[in-house]
Amino acid sequence: MAVKTIEELCGGVLERRAEAAAGGGEKAVAKHKAKGRLTARERIAQLMDEGSFVELDEFIEHRCTNFGMEKKKYLGDGVVTGYGTVNGRIVYVFSQDFTVLGGSLGEMHAQKICKVMDLALRNGCPIVGINDSGGARIQEAVDALNGYGEIFYRNTLSSGVIPQMSVILGPTAGGAVYSPALTDYIFMVDKISVMHITGPAVIKAVTGEDVTSEELGGATAHNTKSGNAHFFAKTEQECFEQVRSVLSYLPSNNMDDPVFVETSDPIDRADVSLREIVPTNPNRGYDVHKVIQAIVDDGKFLEVQSMWAKNIIIGYARFGGQSVGIVANQAGVMAGCLDIDCSDKASRFIRHCDAFNIPIVTLVDVPGYLPGKTQEWNGIIRHGAKLLYAYSEATVPLITVVLRKAYGGAYLGMCSKSLGADCVLAWPQAQIAVMGAEGAANIIFRKEIEAAEDQQAMRAQKISEYEDAFATPYQAASHGMVDKVILPEETRCEVIKALAAHKTKRQALPRKKHGVIPH
Repeated sequence: MAVKTIEELCGGVLERRAEAAAGGGEKAVAKHKAKGRLTARERIAQLMDEGSFVELDEFIEHRCTNFGMEKKKYLGDGVVTGYGTVNGRIVYVFSQDFTVLGGSLGEMHAQKICKVMDLALRNGCPIVGINDSGGARIQEAVDALNGYGEIFYRNTLSSGVIPQMSVILGPTAGGAVYSPALTDYIFMVDKISVMHITGPAVIKAVTGEDVTSEELGGATAHNTKSGNAHFFAKTEQECFEQVRSVLSYLPSNNMDDPVFVETSDPIDRADVSLREIVPTNPNRGYDVHKVIQAIVDDGKFLEVQSMWAKNIIIGYARFGGQSVGIVANQAGVMAGCLDIDCSDKASRFIRHCDAFNIPIVTLVDVPGYLPGKTQEWNGIIRHGAKLLYAYSEATVPLITVVLRKAYGGAYLGMCSKSLGADCVLAWPQAQIAVMGAEGAANIIFRKEIEAAEDQQAMRAQKISEYEDAFATPYQAASHGMVDKVILPEETRCEVIKALAAHKTKRQALPRKKHGVIPH
């Protein structure tokens, strides 16, 4: 046998690389791009710092011989895997290639994904999964299903250890949806992303309902109705900017702290407009986004799940260069009441921040839990308890600012001193009480009001008495439940001071395998 020259051998490497890079071939790629979608490698290029991507396992092939599959082999087996840098830090990635067998997952396809998941966990680096797949490769039967199980298992092991991001950029159906659901965040793009357990055809056959894939599991549906998705983008490029932005606030793993970012925004900047943003009248609404923008570094706030459960706001910002998670009641929506969806939304975010050493700043203006039989019958008790649980088990610095109302159990649920808040600040108009003054006066002074000749005047007098005695921050402050009453414009400076004071916080929870969070 003739010995090949080094040039011939190197040429063979280049030929194989070109074959792997071609995906499913020119026709398949052209059809894919005609739908306005990027290829698997183009998507990785959008995510990673330029020129940083290192591909792994590009020559892997499937081993299936069922139904003529031995004649349908592609280098890479329908998924591109590897690592590179995002904002200068190592991130692992897999990107499914729909041009190869519809991006379907088989044994070797899954093995490639599992390998980068293992590497990410072993090296303490985030992982981003770009999902674009028709689901399990039917020809590989149980081997394909086993592949999904291996991925789910790794998702669970990595949870709370390394950040896991799922980008949905095509169909994701059946069992394929559960890996994204086990990760930290799901990103979706309008008119491109689809997730559902069962498709429109099956739903039509079983229930008789007519629904399109987009209506059932598109980006809008999962960002506004189900709450399954966390970010909505109009284009793939915008989506990858969102992923890069989220990663910039997170540490690489649970043993690291988030990256400190220098800021020119003065620590002692006092924004007097805060006095006007939050009305002293407890019955008037306002947009808490304006409060957040006025106190964080450079007014920059990255909101999470902005389209779902809008009565509570969650997201990332920085104070004096330090990454924080913000949880804030939105008085402009449902008066900021706590309900089932917002309790789920906030509690999960709190646990995520706690897992990755991100302090939590809570802005409170809450009248209570949303009343009604729909809420009660659908489990507001157990869902609302998740919020209490999440704050109580968090060991990161917890800073609470009471902007206005803080009533009853909802006051407790929004990170009160008794739930573990390290520092509680309150604005002068803060009202910390069992309930609003009007309701309290009607109960406490019912007999006096009924006996009065002018009941309306007596009611007004008693409401005023209650407000003077209890609807202020001073009663709570006198009992040590508020650490400091501050001027609104002092909020930024006081929060930064509190974060600095608790930066070295060390708190050990009772030894246990794990808690049992309300279901």
